[in-house]
Amino acid sequence: MHRPRRQPAPSADTPALHSRAMDNLAFIRETMEQAGAFTAVSGAGTVASGVVALVAAWVASGQGSETRWLAVWLAAAVIALLVSTWATVRKAARAAMPLLSGPGWKFLLGFSPPMIVGALLTGVLFGAGLTSVLPGLWLLLYGTAVVSAGAFSVRAVPVMGLAFMIFGAAALFVPPAWREALLAAGFGGLHVAFGILIARRYGG
Repeated sequence: MHRPRRQPAPSADTPALHSRAMDNLAFIRETMEQAGAFTAVSGAGTVASGVVALVAAWVASGQGSETRWLAVWLAAAVIALLVSTWATVRKAARAAMPLLSGPGWKFLLGFSPPMIVGALLTGVLFGAGLTSVLPGLWLLLYGTAVVSAGAFSVRAVPVMGLAFMIFGAAALFVPPAWREALLAAGFGGLHVAFGILIARRYGG
């Protein structure tokens, strides 16, 4: 007659080992994701772009003509682009990350087409006297660019792009008096909020 074999009692260390294994898997997964991602997006540069947009919204609201209003926002866009690019180049240099190869090149390819389309449509719509459409157009296409490029970057970037797209969709349907506020909240507020998040979580 065979006695039933006693099962070994579970070790007290088993839950701890399982927890450590899960932590290690999560770390490996995150490391692999970031290895294929463009992590040089500068949070500080994004915040600076937001500050530029907030100043632009204040200055543009006091202009007496649509031409001067557009000039203020175009100047702000150029300044913000230069500041953000400079900050990104510095962050990439600190991390020894090449900008125009691998994830950096994919990020640029995702970001550029919607921005080029936005520039072309701005000229066409302004010439046709449809300036009221521009805030929604800018927010939507910038959000599209950030979502597309963000597929090759850290998670906060495409989320920021989606938020821009929501603001842009709203700007197309709200009363004209609200559109300047949405430009400020989008290009100003969203940039500052997500820039702080990126700086804290992803090293500046």
